[in-house]
Amino acid sequence: MIRMPGIRARVLGLAILPVAVIGSVLLFHLIAGKIADLDQALRERAASMARQLAPATEYGVSSGNLEVLRAVIAKAAVEPDVQGVAVFSERGETLAQAGVGRWVEAGPPTRPGGQMREIEFADHLVYYVPIVRTEVEVDDFLAVGSRSRAAPRAVPRVIGWVGLDVSRNATLQSQRDAVLRAVGILLAGLVASFLLAWWLGRQITRPILSLAHTVSRIGEGHLDTRGPVHESAEFGVLQRGVNSMAAHLQSMHEGMQERIDQVTARLVYQASHDSLTGLINRREFEHRLERALASALQQGREHVLCYMDLDQFKVINDTSGHGAGDELLRQLALLLKCDLRERDTLARLGGDEFALLLENCSLADALGVAEKMRSEVQRFRFKWEERVFSVGMSIGVVQIDATSESIAALMSAADAACYVAKDRGRNQIHVYEPRDGDLVRHRSEMQWVTRIHEALENGQLHLYWQELVRVDGVRDGYRHVELLLRMKGEDGVQILPMAFIPAAERYLIMPALDGWVVEQALAVCKRYMADATGTHCLFAINLSGASLKDPQFRRVLLDALRAQPEAGPHLCFEITETAAIGNFIVVNGFIEAMREFGCRFALDDFGSGLSSFTYLKNLKVDYLKIDGAFVRDLADNALDRSMVEAIHRIGHQMGLVTVAEYVESAAILAALRAIGVDYAQGNFLHAPQPLETLCGGAGAQPG
Repeated sequence: MIRMPGIRARVLGLAILPVAVIGSVLLFHLIAGKIADLDQALRERAASMARQLAPATEYGVSSGNLEVLRAVIAKAAVEPDVQGVAVFSERGETLAQAGVGRWVEAGPPTRPGGQMREIEFADHLVYYVPIVRTEVEVDDFLAVGSRSRAAPRAVPRVIGWVGLDVSRNATLQSQRDAVLRAVGILLAGLVASFLLAWWLGRQITRPILSLAHTVSRIGEGHLDTRGPVHESAEFGVLQRGVNSMAAHLQSMHEGMQERIDQVTARLVYQASHDSLTGLINRREFEHRLERALASALQQGREHVLCYMDLDQFKVINDTSGHGAGDELLRQLALLLKCDLRERDTLARLGGDEFALLLENCSLADALGVAEKMRSEVQRFRFKWEERVFSVGMSIGVVQIDATSESIAALMSAADAACYVAKDRGRNQIHVYEPRDGDLVRHRSEMQWVTRIHEALENGQLHLYWQELVRVDGVRDGYRHVELLLRMKGEDGVQILPMAFIPAAERYLIMPALDGWVVEQALAVCKRYMADATGTHCLFAINLSGASLKDPQFRRVLLDALRAQPEAGPHLCFEITETAAIGNFIVVNGFIEAMREFGCRFALDDFGSGLSSFTYLKNLKVDYLKIDGAFVRDLADNALDRSMVEAIHRIGHQMGLVTVAEYVESAAILAALRAIGVDYAQGNFLHAPQPLETLCGGAGAQPG
């Protein structure tokens, strides 16, 4: 990449180049004129000398007096630049010679003529001038009364030649000297011009370079750089403007840097603290917990970790809004940290969960601190608008000592202990013990949570189907099947729902499971309608109470039916009695929305609740499934038979179809037939089969 010259070099070039060009042209012109003048002067002097010698040698040539000739030419030979003088006869013979003239190269002319001849050589000039005899004629006859006068008439007659050899060395040397002097003058002029241009360029470029340096430093971030203000009006104004701009930029930068420092400090604070309560957050708490664990493992110190969860916090959020919940958390944070030691750490982990790290504290002392905090929270009354709320706090306590494993294990143990405290009635303190039965159950549920998520992601869930058979044996071309969920274990064994459904319900995974079942059911419904040969099939799908309460689940189900409305008449949703009673308004609204697509509904496990008959008349269902607890011993237990008869009779009075579950023997089937129950379901009638066999198989026949 070609680098352009700087401004100083450009100014110097601009000043020197015209001087050099003009000076060189003038010098060459002067030298050429000087050389021409010197050469012309030599020629004129030599020609004049030769012309003067011709008359002076006329006498000697005409009289033949060679001594006179030698004397004349000897005087001429001593003149400057004269190398030799010679006199020649008319025929070219040398009569006299002085000096070292070179006549061999070109002798005197032998033809007549009276003109001077000049012969030029590189280092000398040779002149030949004719010697003419001069004659004077006198007229003796004069007119009378006229004055006597002589009338000379020159009759040119060449009687010889004078040769003059003039050296050009002196002239050439003079010419060289003139050239050297001129070149010296030019160089001196150029040097003087350069010095003057350098001085002027420095005066011009110094403020520009200073300004450029100032701007460059400012561009590099040195905003405190200021340039000197020059006397020049233009540069002074420019420099003052740059300095003013730099000062403004520096002021802005300092203000911006101050704001950046404030924002950085705030970000650092926010990175380690909870924005709502001002307590440290989970990340910072785990960092401090890791240091405490290291001191316990390496130095044998004892610490205690407390995991705290508020009771009834969701009630306040649901009834008064999140603003009330946030204000409650702020007030409780101030309450909890009042009596803590300086080295203790209180953190908000998220939601209504808090954690407390008591460093260098025994388990007994920690239980005292935990009990004091629990009591203060229990006595605390939260006022919001015109309402007063009371809350409780469940606390799980874990000791940190040399046997502790990791912070993940400590947090998991504290969480499990807190869960046990909630499960035992809330507002309690529970100390973690590895052999605690409740903790073992909780951990088992947590393991099921992980397995359920893996099953959803890895395709380990499958659907089976079981047919509902008419008790009276009538075949009307109508099939009613229930879709049953199964999970495939690591060893390939099918896991029944009751093994993992409790954990899914407790940890709110049921909407995901029910969503998967509905998706599969719609797919098999579409496939069945394409393969069916006129037989109408109704697919029963179980829905949990958690799914019914989930707006997202209801919205997704409605969108799926809008996309596949022809599937509606082939779907029957089974809702448990406890779920229906607990979400009465939501369930009725859901039923109304789904009936627009032709869907049907069944009330499952009826009879298990205490207010079953009260709510039954307000639930718009089509099928009434009698709880299997009354059906199992129906053939041998009169009380169970009476319950089944009462449920069946009330159901028929309300226009509902009754279904008996868990039919496992012919005796139970006969008793149901005697009572008049419409449908029966159980392994005795049809053992569950994989869903893949539904469309291609003939189904099971009642036993």
